[in-house]
Amino acid sequence: MIKVAIIGASGYTGLELVKILHAHPKFEITYIGTSKGGESLTDLHPSLTNIVEFDVKKSNAKEIAKVTDLAFLALPHKASMGFAKDLLNLGVKIVDLSADYRLELDTYEEFYCEHEDKENLPKAVYGLPEMYREEISKTSLVANPGCYPTATLLGLLPFAQYIDENSPIFIDAKSGLSGAGKKVNEITQFVNINENMFAYNPLKHRHSPEIQEKLKLLTCKDFEVNFVPHLIPITRGELVSIYLKLSSDIDANSILKEFYKNEQFIRIRETPVDLKSTAGTNFCDIFVAQNGTSLFISSSIDNLLKGSSSGAVVNANIMCGYEENLGIPIFAYVP
Repeated sequence: MIKVAIIGASGYTGLELVKILHAHPKFEITYIGTSKGGESLTDLHPSLTNIVEFDVKKSNAKEIAKVTDLAFLALPHKASMGFAKDLLNLGVKIVDLSADYRLELDTYEEFYCEHEDKENLPKAVYGLPEMYREEISKTSLVANPGCYPTATLLGLLPFAQYIDENSPIFIDAKSGLSGAGKKVNEITQFVNINENMFAYNPLKHRHSPEIQEKLKLLTCKDFEVNFVPHLIPITRGELVSIYLKLSSDIDANSILKEFYKNEQFIRIRETPVDLKSTAGTNFCDIFVAQNGTSLFISSSIDNLLKGSSSGAVVNANIMCGYEENLGIPIFAYVP
């Protein structure tokens, strides 16, 4: 059994990690930590009562390293890099769910803050198996992608070499409220989000440079990416609509099917995708429609699972030499 820690267990992604790892046949949870500690896991998540009983500790790298082989860091940006640096020095493998290791140094510091672990940043592997499966299998540090970049890049990857680099890419993304985290603010309070929908940080969201950077690394082309996220009044789920121009009139559906023919967590749909079919699963559903060189791509994921926690466990499976689907949820919550 691989002994694992969950650091930052108080949030929604932390809860999903607990649920997946508790049932995992090869991973054993041996440490759960938060910034405060001193409480039980069921204090944080009452839904786990009589299912998973665990004392939550104040996170300490030396104590974590004594009892774990691999740690999941479900922490905010800036908080993760300090923990990751200490744990890596102590021989613990890391799957980091924050943004701290996702981006190249200049991009990260432009959109977030000064990086405190410049030594390990170049060693991190971007945790999208459909892009970097082999590299993930050899690393000790995986940077789990953001939920919006996951759904967007999976839609774009099959067509990267066919995109007209002189035309902008437009991404219209919609996510459930759980993507905003547990902390309530004026935007996320019930009276504001109920029966409502709105864009936030249009064209300036931090996930935009993540999408742009990964496309550039794959294609050596600097695309103009216009990304607009929206909050919608549901708990979980993410629907991304992408509009772009192709450099030639290709058979997009055939290319999509061929590109993902061996990917067990990608499902190609013949009709536009929906949120219910992926909620509670690690699947990404993708649909394309085209009019000559105009292409529409629609992708759907569960933002808390494929876009975060189950994606992180898939990466851990690969890092530890297990089958990718081991312990990973595949059945949708609703019909």
